[in-house]
Amino acid sequence: MLAERLPSILPPLDRQESLEVTAVHSVAGLLPPGKPLIAVAPYCAPHHSATMQALVGGGPGVARPGAVSLAHRGVLFLDETPEFSSHALDALRQPLESGHVVVARSAGVVRFPARFLMVLAANPCPCGRFSRTNDQCECPPSAIRRYQARLSGPLLDRVDLRVEADRVTRAELTATGARGESTATVAARVRAARERAAARLAGTPWRTNSDVPGRELRSRWHAVPGAMDDAERGLERGVLTARGLDRVLRVAWTVADLAGHDRPDAGDVALALQLRTGVPRGVPMTIGAPA
Repeated sequence: MLAERLPSILPPLDRQESLEVTAVHSVAGLLPPGKPLIAVAPYCAPHHSATMQALVGGGPGVARPGAVSLAHRGVLFLDETPEFSSHALDALRQPLESGHVVVARSAGVVRFPARFLMVLAANPCPCGRFSRTNDQCECPPSAIRRYQARLSGPLLDRVDLRVEADRVTRAELTATGARGESTATVAARVRAARERAAARLAGTPWRTNSDVPGRELRSRWHAVPGAMDDAERGLERGVLTARGLDRVLRVAWTVADLAGHDRPDAGDVALALQLRTGVPRGVPMTIGAPA
């Protein structure tokens, strides 16, 4: 439900992005009737039985775009992620880094764009009832380890935000009235954050925080002095990889943009680190309206 609503809070596609998305869907023969130009972020949610070719593209003869390209400039949602083929999941690592996928076939080599927001959903164990506060799970520890190990370390290292969803209580399920912000409110905050990032990156080849290479991010856009100390200690202890450290800084910039800060402070970095590791650090998980 949350993943399906992500496109509604993403900013509308600009003309260049619309042309890119429309071209991919046109090649795949999936252009919506009566819509010569796609203007909203696409959403793609393949079934867990999808093959590697269905995810990254391919097929006999002329290669066709896969789910990663159909989700270009939008959202790729993989529900029940551990049920996907491990080979198919690991094939996502390259497009997540490069923003495109190259498919070679006897008829030629095709390069499809694939810059997408990946959302993974997974149960904690095969029965889905395991938690630190729930004793209803009957899965043996070995089965839980095998199930969780289906998501490889290199793939998880490319996941910036890791949030554990608690069970919905009876009171929450039966409560009436609005219990959160509207889509329009969140979308406005996201749009303002994107505008802050675009203004900061003006004159560079990049437009969003996710586009900026790690080396450029470390050398040109610094956090407040001392804000990255905990994250850098995590790198020294092996809790974070070098890629993970770059991604913590990148997420901290996004948190700062959402909060209206000129530079990420210690609180922004702590929240980014908490979202990546899942370890509570005494910071709130909600972000208010920009200042």
